Amino acid sequence: MQEFPVRDIDTRVSSRIVKSAVTPRPIGWVSTTSDDGVDNLAPFSCYNYISSDYPTVMFSSKVKDGGKPKDTARNVASSGEFVVNVVTEDLAERMDRTSAELPPEESEFDFAELDRAESTHVTPPRVADALISMECTAIESLDIHDRGVFFGEVETFHIADEVLEDGKVEMDHLDTVGRLGGPYYTSVNRMEMTREF
Repeated sequence: MQEFPVRDIDTRVSSRIVKSAVTPRPIGWVSTTSDDGVDNLAPFSCYNYISSDYPTVMFSSKVKDGGKPKDTARNVASSGEFVVNVVTEDLAERMDRTSAELPPEESEFDFAELDRAESTHVTPPRVADALISMECTAIESLDIHDRGVFFGEVETFHIADEVLEDGKVEMDHLDTVGRLGGPYYTSVNRMEMTREF
């Protein structure tokens, strides 16, 4: 087995290793609205929940070359609001299109030909075809190395009837998409194994 001390390797190498080791990563498809009223939508694979009893999620956004924040980070810092939309297989290609570097005045919703749905507690719209969306209020942010990390409390869940059984989300009806290392994605393929403890 080879050893790679982080201090001895290029950041591009260490970045690829950690992104390949921490897989599959869920994708937070985050919608925000700018101060100018432009709806932004971008996927983040540095994303997860950090509390379930008091639903709280987090995502991190890499700082652009030159030290400027990406549109999503700037919008959340300004408005304190965002929506996380769950990515399923039928939305994967359009999700990937929203990772394009567009000017701040252009909306990824329009670029990827995605319909908006109105949120009820925050300004940013939801992805209309997302089976689950979570409206969030930002509660904290941190700068860690080359990333801004944002934490948000979920104010409202929007869940499509087709994924609910007896009021609970049924994973057999939710074909989520995750991120692997490099340019690769993966879809859910449940193992025949259940948690025992």
